[in-house]
Amino acid sequence: MWKLFFEICYFLTGLIPIRSVRNHLRMEKLFDWKNKYRALKKKFPELKFRNTRMIKGGWNIGFIVDKKYVFKIRKIYDAKTPVQKINREKRITDAFANISPLRIPHIEIIRAGKYTFYKYDFIAGKNLNTCSVKMIKRHADVWGRQLAEFIYAIHNAYVPEIDDLRNGVDGDGWNHNDMCNNMIIDRKTKQVVGVIDWEYANWGFLDNEFNNTVAYSSKMKKSGIINHIKQNYAQIANAPQQK
Repeated sequence: MWKLFFEICYFLTGLIPIRSVRNHLRMEKLFDWKNKYRALKKKFPELKFRNTRMIKGGWNIGFIVDKKYVFKIRKIYDAKTPVQKINREKRITDAFANISPLRIPHIEIIRAGKYTFYKYDFIAGKNLNTCSVKMIKRHADVWGRQLAEFIYAIHNAYVPEIDDLRNGVDGDGWNHNDMCNNMIIDRKTKQVVGVIDWEYANWGFLDNEFNNTVAYSSKMKKSGIINHIKQNYAQIANAPQQK
């Protein structure tokens, strides 16, 4: 849907007679998406780009190519962006790769033309916050348990390799910070299978992570799943720890 929208907008900007205005709109409002897309097609001629979906959220836009790979890049791209900023999300996901009980992206940083992209395998499924309130309620206990286990594992993990990314922020553990928009449900098994898009991940307080699990979806709030997450988290936290 987003790709069609951007293609139409790109076409319409072509009707603007003033070149500087046309280019400004394409760069600043359409995020230079066409040139980024062309650069990827040139870099990966073996992929089937006719089966491409475009995604948009947060700081980034991205392309899901052939239901196999996701290529993500900053909306407003600056080739001079320090490598530390480009590497940040990769460092975080690498640090939690063997800690998370749910699948998270394994990011590869690739260069296509003048652009730097995140590339990772596409996790097939349905975004949890697009489910109906009825469906979320039906699976709230199972999903609540899975999400509580995930939050507990991440928030209480010891990951010294990314301590420098905390930047003096107050908190008591690591948070994903945008779970509401990024929990993937397997369409067949109806299990939570992955958590994507870690660009906002940071050190913070546990209550913030709970709140951000439902913060941006009225359906998530109405479902009451947050209560299941908190109850299951408390059970996990209070259970005797194996040595």
